[in-house]
Amino acid sequence: MNIAKCGATRRLLATAFLKSPAGYSLCVPRHSSRLSIRSPPILPRVATTLRASPLASARPLLARAYSAVTPTLGADAAATTRPIVGYWLYFNAAMTFMIVVVGGLTRLTESGLSITEWNVISGMKPPRSQQEWEEEFDKYKQFPEYKILNRHMTLHEFKSIFYWEWVHRMIGRLIGVSFIVPGLYFAARGYMSPATKNVVFGITALVGFQGFMGWYMVKSGLAKALLEQPGAVPRVSQYRLTAHLATAFAIYTATVMVGARILRDAKIAAGSYPKAVAEALRNPALASFRRYAHYLTMLIFFTAMSGGLVAGLDAGLIYNEFPLMGGRIVPSSEELWSDHYVKEGDRTKLRNALENPVLVQFDHRVMAEFTFLAVTALWLYARRLPLPPNARVAVNTTMGVALVQVTLGISTLLYMVPIELASAHQAGALGLLTSSLWIMHAIKRVPL
Repeated sequence: MNIAKCGATRRLLATAFLKSPAGYSLCVPRHSSRLSIRSPPILPRVATTLRASPLASARPLLARAYSAVTPTLGADAAATTRPIVGYWLYFNAAMTFMIVVVGGLTRLTESGLSITEWNVISGMKPPRSQQEWEEEFDKYKQFPEYKILNRHMTLHEFKSIFYWEWVHRMIGRLIGVSFIVPGLYFAARGYMSPATKNVVFGITALVGFQGFMGWYMVKSGLAKALLEQPGAVPRVSQYRLTAHLATAFAIYTATVMVGARILRDAKIAAGSYPKAVAEALRNPALASFRRYAHYLTMLIFFTAMSGGLVAGLDAGLIYNEFPLMGGRIVPSSEELWSDHYVKEGDRTKLRNALENPVLVQFDHRVMAEFTFLAVTALWLYARRLPLPPNARVAVNTTMGVALVQVTLGISTLLYMVPIELASAHQAGALGLLTSSLWIMHAIKRVPL
């Protein structure tokens, strides 16, 4: 007798069966204690004979074999996440990339404070009639941005900035729905393993937190206390803006990496992952390279966050030259560590690093230059290593994206932050992070 698996339905049901020399199969389907018999089409009457034969005494043996095999197969099935979940996460990552770009454009067009309320449901409908537009414009007129900067603004101009912010918020709502609804469906249908469900739940919660951070950021620019501060500029807090950007980058990173892992694991489970690549990734020479790739990804992230501070303080509008700043490689210490940014109770001048536009821009320059050197060093190091083809393409792509990003950054500075270049520069930051994540995924060890 041979004990083997018998697939009775399309679902992955473990079965045990007994096959006789004549080719008959006795099957015990999952969730059933009855012994069923399958026979080849050419012998339709054999099943009836076997029901009364001594082979029926094999039922206890088959039951024991079934109970031994089923838990293992069930655990494997439960631990597997279907590839469609990975593609869904890739789609959400693309949506996140898009909202980062749109958010940057909203900031660059100074549209972020045009909608002064946060209504999750009713806010989905923009004004339509002339009266509704005038009412919305009147709300905007009550806040510092209009009273200090935009008293000359017409209703037609207000519509332009309103729609930028409205589109930004609508994409945010769409991303929330795109995470919640398919996520619940996939979880209910068992498309995700328990571990994947927990991770996806965490990312979805982070998306909800991002919505809160967006409104928390906007509120900082609507504070009417700005009207009482001499020389105040009505804009959102650079701290909250950077936190909002960091959350978006975190959502994007987690979504991309989890999606990539799911699709890779599906290939491994299907036996289609190239064994030559798996063997190459076990080369001890790649251990240091993996660490450097992780460090590079962290450096890219923090450099992008320093760019968030630059955007929040409009620090790109000063010292529009490169590589010098005011004719010097390093500005004077009086400019970098000004007493103007020291507040009562401060024991040091470290607040300058977060609030002084001169030091913030200088820090971003230094971090960007160091990031470019780090990418170049990693690229040169990779040329000496036996990387798999996919990993080598990822490294070369990262080097190319870094070159483009540096060019965009310098051009944005020299041309005094035009919207097109500045938006491309922000997208380039996320593109560079994407390519570094690609490296991390491509060089991760997989089981043989």
